[in-house]
Amino acid sequence: MTKLILSTSNIMNGGPSIVRRPTAEKSNTELTTSLRTNFIASQQALSLQGNGTIASSTSRETSDHKRPPISTWTARDNNNLFIPSIDFSLSGLAEERSQYDITVKLFYLPNIPISQRCSQTEEAVELVLKELRVPSIDLLIVSFPDIAFDADDEEDEDELAEDSKSSQELEELDAMAMTWRKLEALHERGTIKQLGLSEFGSQRLARFLPRTKVKPSVDQINVRDCCVVPKPLILFAKQQGIELLTHNDCTNILPRGTVRELLGPGKGAGILAGIDDDSGGLTGEVEPQWVVKYTAVVKNRGVVENKGYFAVADLKD
Repeated sequence: MTKLILSTSNIMNGGPSIVRRPTAEKSNTELTTSLRTNFIASQQALSLQGNGTIASSTSRETSDHKRPPISTWTARDNNNLFIPSIDFSLSGLAEERSQYDITVKLFYLPNIPISQRCSQTEEAVELVLKELRVPSIDLLIVSFPDIAFDADDEEDEDELAEDSKSSQELEELDAMAMTWRKLEALHERGTIKQLGLSEFGSQRLARFLPRTKVKPSVDQINVRDCCVVPKPLILFAKQQGIELLTHNDCTNILPRGTVRELLGPGKGAGILAGIDDDSGGLTGEVEPQWVVKYTAVVKNRGVVENKGYFAVADLKD
């Protein structure tokens, strides 16, 4: 099995080819477009070094016969394949660590065993720390799969009674609490200063908090079709000292088909072979594992200096 580690680099350095999605649009467009842009830029940089010419930067695809060999613009480290290759010694922030607020959001993806989330969390945090060359993160928000906030589901506190909890809900909460303990360990270590959740309504929060030692400082919710946060959630969050933030991220930010489209032949990066393809691409079944988004904001200016994504998928023979 090969672990594919996809990266966007710092998308704030990108040109007009990187699409900035409207704030009201809930989409993974930023992720997929930024990944594709970074793949093309890495391939074109090699073409420029090799023959002094480069394809138009406005082109959204590179024909397979013009691509540089996979090994020249990716990097293999044992069973890990970095797409594109990364020189962490060249990355990092311009100023001292104390000048930044660094926020990270980790997306656990559907159909992945819960038992893998702890190691996934460690891997994601380590990659971000290496990319930004910092020892710590200010806020880590986790997004659990198959959870979507719905304002219509917010009800009175009377509905939070013990007998209203289904066994499935309790099992899901226990699984989340198991993952949360890993985050608490990173918090105790000093690697993460604050923890956050995504898509938790007042009922789920009320049931989850007793299972934690370190309470979440933030709850990120997507408010569909309006900008009004339900009153029960506002009151409960205020009582618990939890800050409510809104977002536009997809819960399933990286479906399996999207990975194959990004890495396949034709409009993709040419990493994966197509059907009846003899281009030398890799073969196997692709299974997305997790995605992490990181943002570094300069405190005194409120400017985003560094923003990017890592996405990991397993390629099984």
